[in-house]
Amino acid sequence: MTRKTSAPGGHPESGQPARGKGQGPSADFRPEPAFASVTSYTLLTVVALFIGVMLISNVAATKAVLLFPDLHLDLGIFQLDGLVTDGAFFLFPLAYVLGDVISEIWGFRTMRRVVAMGFAVQLLASACFTLAMHMPAPDFYENQDAFGAVVGVVPQFLAAGLAGYVVGELINSYVMVRMKRLTGERTLWARMLTSTVVGQLFDTLVFCTIAASALGMTIGSADYWNYTVIGFVWKVAVEAIIMPFSYAIIQRIKKAEPTYQESLRRYEAERAAGAPQE
Repeated sequence: MTRKTSAPGGHPESGQPARGKGQGPSADFRPEPAFASVTSYTLLTVVALFIGVMLISNVAATKAVLLFPDLHLDLGIFQLDGLVTDGAFFLFPLAYVLGDVISEIWGFRTMRRVVAMGFAVQLLASACFTLAMHMPAPDFYENQDAFGAVVGVVPQFLAAGLAGYVVGELINSYVMVRMKRLTGERTLWARMLTSTVVGQLFDTLVFCTIAASALGMTIGSADYWNYTVIGFVWKVAVEAIIMPFSYAIIQRIKKAEPTYQESLRRYEAERAAGAPQE
């Protein structure tokens, strides 16, 4: 075996000049500062998208939208004169997809923390909008009324969104995780669809009931039921349509997350050990 050598007076491994005993660090020595480590960049990305979608939805939802105005249907209490919805109809279903991803991979405890973080961010947004709306405007600013018309109803939408968001997301996550405890890795599609139906049912009822007056609707009116029923059907339909995409994303993240693979191996070992002997 040969020993590594270096230039005279150099360090045997790096080739850098060796320091004698008692010799201090060189003038160009810079120790690395302390930083906390990030355990999962994937989780950070999904959480950022989730909270961003919720925040943008609460602002976009201040716009009432009428789709297919020539569509008419009369079923007594449910009268359809076009599809009445809000400006966030195309975005909000994504929040439940992201919620499913978090719940399926990182569990109910993590989802509770994400819901709490989103709650805090939306409260901060509401406070900032309210403060900005009440600040005095200069004479040349001509959009004060328009600005107030948009962000002035945001607190009501915030209350509706937060109430529906907390109730719906927590129920969605609980149902999904509870079903996973019973089925393991099997029937992911059933967990996603069932949790969405239950979570969206409560979310839509709570949100639409609180937000209806901000859109000029009376609770119990045909427009209210149109808004509520169409909102629920739309959100569930979107989840079902994009489920193959959501399924693929979840499976990909599961394979890429080392901690999930470790947990899965432990689960399968414990399941095998507890299985009845033939």
